[in-house]
Amino acid sequence: MPNRKVLVTGGAGYVGSHACYALKKAGYEPITFDHLKKGHRELVRFGPLEVGDLGNRNEVETLFETHSFEAVLHFAALTEVKESMEEPARYYENNVLGTLNLLYAMRKFQVNRIVFSSTAATYGAPQTDLIRDDAPQVPMNPYGETKHLVEKMLKDFHQAYGLRSISLRYFNAAGALADQHLGEAHFPESHLIPLLLDTAQGKRDAFTLFGDDYATEDGSCVRDFIHVNDLASAHVLALEYLNEHSVCEGLNCSTEQGYSVKQVHALAETITQKPIPLKIGPRRAGDPPRLVGDAKRTRELLNWKASQSDLKTIIESAWAWHQIKDQIIASPP
Repeated sequence: MPNRKVLVTGGAGYVGSHACYALKKAGYEPITFDHLKKGHRELVRFGPLEVGDLGNRNEVETLFETHSFEAVLHFAALTEVKESMEEPARYYENNVLGTLNLLYAMRKFQVNRIVFSSTAATYGAPQTDLIRDDAPQVPMNPYGETKHLVEKMLKDFHQAYGLRSISLRYFNAAGALADQHLGEAHFPESHLIPLLLDTAQGKRDAFTLFGDDYATEDGSCVRDFIHVNDLASAHVLALEYLNEHSVCEGLNCSTEQGYSVKQVHALAETITQKPIPLKIGPRRAGDPPRLVGDAKRTRELLNWKASQSDLKTIIESAWAWHQIKDQIIASPP
């Protein structure tokens, strides 16, 4: 029987834990590698947890000596735009050097497939309403720059060493699998939908809208929201595509539908049936006004579609998770 172990770096985090669930359903054994500074033990429920840090090359090589991996799904990264503007050194060290240690180990132990968790932040502020995956990548913050650098590393490793890779560029991951006790739990929280739902629950006095003077229909930023379960399925399909194809690809994971922050706020009030007080704050550095992705090539290559990503479904699933989150994850890691 072929080896079915897949290394999932950052598997104790939000998207990584959902990917572990999808891998398990597809017949793989996900092995989570996570330092648990941001992730949660409680979310590692579908395979073993190995605690360690990609920044420690010895720990990474010990991991590969312990397990015989078929492939890698690489989620481990710092991901906050604002924080990356304030502490870029941490982002380059963690996201770029940590990935290089991973790639060293993959070469040494002859693991030649990786699906990389990238981001639409690599595009910067695009000049088109719908961003194709061959659009120029001009990041406007260190977070996006580190992800772009990793994509370039993967291209070089493909050309020089034959490494097979697919970089999935997420737009706004959202939603949850509350029935599997999986969902978003960041400390501190900075993502739009969880912040709205925290406010609906009375955990915050008000939701802050960062800028209402953008060149959009209602002045607030426009984003493309994708259900985390659709993202997880894209990773499994990408992994299986790499079984048969020696490629280095960058693909969008998006719905091709944009919603403004004000629209998301209004729908969250409707779904929760609770008032969500709103206050206007200044624009955040590094925020483009509009990010909506074209996923045509992803559909064609992977036979994938965002089947659970209508905004109502996303917010309803996130709200269901918010009802149980504190019982599962009681305190910050």
